[in-house]
Amino acid sequence: MDETMQRGIEPRRKSRTIPSPDSIDVTRTALLLDVDGTLLDIAATPDGVVVPATLGSTLSDLLAQSGGAVALVSGRTIDTLDRLFLPLKLPAIGGHGAEMRLSDDCPVAKCRPPLLSDSLRRRLHALAESDPLLLVEDKRHSIAVHYRLVPQQEASLTKEVADIVATEPTDHVEILLGKAVIEIKPRQFNKGTAVTELMTHPPFAGRTALFIGDDTTDESVFAILPDLAGAGFSVSKAMPGAEGIFESPEAVRSWLAHLCHHAGRGS
Repeated sequence: MDETMQRGIEPRRKSRTIPSPDSIDVTRTALLLDVDGTLLDIAATPDGVVVPATLGSTLSDLLAQSGGAVALVSGRTIDTLDRLFLPLKLPAIGGHGAEMRLSDDCPVAKCRPPLLSDSLRRRLHALAESDPLLLVEDKRHSIAVHYRLVPQQEASLTKEVADIVATEPTDHVEILLGKAVIEIKPRQFNKGTAVTELMTHPPFAGRTALFIGDDTTDESVFAILPDLAGAGFSVSKAMPGAEGIFESPEAVRSWLAHLCHHAGRGS
């Protein structure tokens, strides 16, 4: 095995291809995985996603093979992630960086930024009251407005949310446009800052970060990967900072299964 493979993966690959699973040493790699649109297929509603049983088994095996260095990096809360992947409890970044858990037996650490104002919450929740096909998901540290059931409203809804946020007295709130979802959150944290913090703690510290994400909410992670000498890969489309593209969440799941298989053969 050459020096590159011993480190984990080659940092900042120039080709826009996915690395072969047998080129990765999971004991020297930190696997950082977005959830919706990356591990799981997008559903009409957040509660409608399906976690294949084989995915849970793959992630459980990779967690053991890597010595615990597999983390979910999601806009969902960690409580929600635990319910989705039950009985598996993975290291996780939740709420776009508002929460972090280093292992299944560690408590969830939460950052303490100023919360979104009550007036902002009320006005965003009122959107769903006016249209039952809109779903407003309040995650405490952020709010997601889902419009997958009414995609024709994308332009008007985006403007309406922007107008609501513009009434706030400060510029501490940001809007993230995702796949049929608009996320509203404080600027003080994001997935990128949380990943930077995660990578300072065992078992992630000293490893090569490998991140897979699919959406604008993941751009903050792609942006910090060069500082970590890591590599990022997108799903379904090219994204700034991504060094290769998976065709779909199914392709990601298949790649992880092959990675797990090769890691198991080498153990």
